Amino acid sequence: MREEQRARLRFGARAVLAFVAVGLVAVPFAILLLLVTAKSDPMLHLDHDTADSLNSFAIGHPAFTSAMKAISRVGSPTAWWIVLAPVFAWLVYRRLPRLAAFVAVTALGSSLLNSAIKATVDRARPHLPDPVAAAHGLVLIFLPVVRRGLRPWLYAGAALVVALIGFSRIALGVHYVSDVLGAVVIGTAWMLAMTAAFSAWRREEHKLPMQRGEGLEPEQRQRLRPGATDSVPPE
Repeated sequence: MREEQRARLRFGARAVLAFVAVGLVAVPFAILLLLVTAKSDPMLHLDHDTADSLNSFAIGHPAFTSAMKAISRVGSPTAWWIVLAPVFAWLVYRRLPRLAAFVAVTALGSSLLNSAIKATVDRARPHLPDPVAAAHGLVLIFLPVVRRGLRPWLYAGAALVVALIGFSRIALGVHYVSDVLGAVVIGTAWMLAMTAAFSAWRREEHKLPMQRGEGLEPEQRQRLRPGATDSVPPE
């Protein structure tokens, strides 16, 4: 029992250090980038010129506006929670506690980070870390069950979802270009921090650290298949 307790303490220390190391570098840099670009003359011109052009186009094309509204709703926090809650429950059911914890902490932390950024930047924007974290987080979870040849397309699909959501927010006049770019950087920084902490967790469990292109837990490939028989012993 004492050895188990010491192992948990070591994991906690490693995970916190890995998380803080990435977070202290990436998140403040992303916020600083947002602040700087939002106040620079070239970015201000790009923000307003893009907003004016897209809004003018949207006014004359109701179908375009409807499509942008539909895409924007896909990126709302409510929509992502509708997706993530069943995924979390399914991972718990399949006895994959580390992946379930990854989903929960990534989603909850992303929402808290978004609120903190709003308070720091003192504006209603940006609001995009949730789609960035959720889309790429789901890719990392289910990547082991995707054939290698299709994995680049999966990454591209996740990036396309985030890009379309960001574009829809700009087109509807909800955000500026600088908001979306800053939010993507911040969301990516959050994912880097989470994957660093997860990799530390794996090392403490005497597993190989995360391998690029292999997903979070490639050894759980069988248990991640929805229709597969769970022949793997519980963790």
